[in-house]
Amino acid sequence: MHVTGTHFTRFADRTDAGRRLAARLGRPAAPGTVVVALPRGGVPVAAEVATALGAPLDICVIRKLGVPYQPELGMGAIGEDGVRVLNEQIIRLSAVTEGQLAAVERRERTELERRARRYRGDRPPVDVRGRTVVVVDDGIATGSTARAACRIVRERGAARVVLAVPVAPPDWTERLHEVADELVCVETPSPFFAIGEFYTDFSQTEDQEVLRLLAEARRREEAQAPERDLPPGPTPGLPPERPPDRDRDRAPAPSAGVDRELVLPAAGVRLPGRLTVPPGARGIVVFAHGSGSSRHSPRNRHVAEHLNRAGLATLLFDLLTEAEEADRRNVFDVRLLGSRLTAVAALVTGAAATVSETAGLPLGLFGASTGAAAALRTAADLGPADRPEPAAAPEPADGPGPTVRAVVSRGGRPDLAGADVLARVSAPTLLVVGSLDAAVLDLNRRAGRLLRCESELAVVPRATHLFEEPGTLDRAAELARDWFLRHLPDPGPTAGSTAGKP
Repeated sequence: MHVTGTHFTRFADRTDAGRRLAARLGRPAAPGTVVVALPRGGVPVAAEVATALGAPLDICVIRKLGVPYQPELGMGAIGEDGVRVLNEQIIRLSAVTEGQLAAVERRERTELERRARRYRGDRPPVDVRGRTVVVVDDGIATGSTARAACRIVRERGAARVVLAVPVAPPDWTERLHEVADELVCVETPSPFFAIGEFYTDFSQTEDQEVLRLLAEARRREEAQAPERDLPPGPTPGLPPERPPDRDRDRAPAPSAGVDRELVLPAAGVRLPGRLTVPPGARGIVVFAHGSGSSRHSPRNRHVAEHLNRAGLATLLFDLLTEAEEADRRNVFDVRLLGSRLTAVAALVTGAAATVSETAGLPLGLFGASTGAAAALRTAADLGPADRPEPAAAPEPADGPGPTVRAVVSRGGRPDLAGADVLARVSAPTLLVVGSLDAAVLDLNRRAGRLLRCESELAVVPRATHLFEEPGTLDRAAELARDWFLRHLPDPGPTAGSTAGKP
């Protein structure tokens, strides 16, 4: 972060703030850099930054959740892709009830959707996968909106996130150091009461101004396209992925496969997920994320795409609700995560499946980090019929439940499942670990000795825990693909048909 002296000169307006911020950022930008603004006030600032850096400009629509009787005080924020960030301390100190919070969120969610349609129309967000993203706003107050924006671009696959603002409180780095790879600020004055006090003109930015600036940025980008029409370079942490499909959220004909969002009622909660079923799918792999990750995890999505290309259906879903994610203890509650995974598995395959596209498909589980322990717990409960011990989960009254046919763990913590659970797993299990992930590699070796099923430990050379090194995530995905193809039986011509159940 850059800190100036005590003699602070107010910004004339957001355009002036953007120019001074651009000067602080320096130039030129790294190839593939994208500037993402928080509308509305962040757009005039970001427009100057994008022009100076020669980078495309996009938006990330965020809405502050204001305390009901003091709306200028943010108790959290919501954003696109279902992101929600809450400031539990402010909620507690302001005595905001769950009902009041829900009412504010409903109102702001409606406005967020209106603004996203207004600003973006039918254009998809700029593809940020593998790129450096500079997130820009007109200032930081509580930091909730900035935190939500950084989380969104990170989950969309950004390789590096830079949070850049003209003005922020002196302690802003302590609040936000974990959400971005770099924090850049022009001024951090003290005392700090509100962003607007550091602008001579802090009048509201109107929708028309946002639309004008975005249109100008698009025209500039189109004019520059011939001279810099190069794809973004590979992410140090992620291999290149296919660009987003404009029609991805539309329900295709069964012959073209299925790719849709869905909500799964499980164990008294509703869990959002993403179901992808290629034509003629021969199996379904359900992902169990770990360490607070979600269905938007770019690494798990990358693995899922490998499986889809091999003819395997995938389901990526959130094991925890947004409220549950706030308590870090839930991330390591393997019993809770495993019970959610088991309940969801019964919805997508087995005799009582309610997801028609995958009913009857052989079931595999893919777990990462703590999600691997949850996958092994579910595998122990739902193993093949020839498992050495009875399943812990009772079969439904209307027929046999799903059967786990194969398990893959990537950088997982199988040790967290416990020795008794590992001994009950009968589905063939592959443990994939990076050679440079020494501690986790040792834990996997120990856990592997406790497995009584067919199992292998695959060590990916030169890979660390997150498989960030070029080519290593691809190798992990190939290992997972081959394991599932080897162990998921042919479901037959009628399994997975989209006909029948609603």
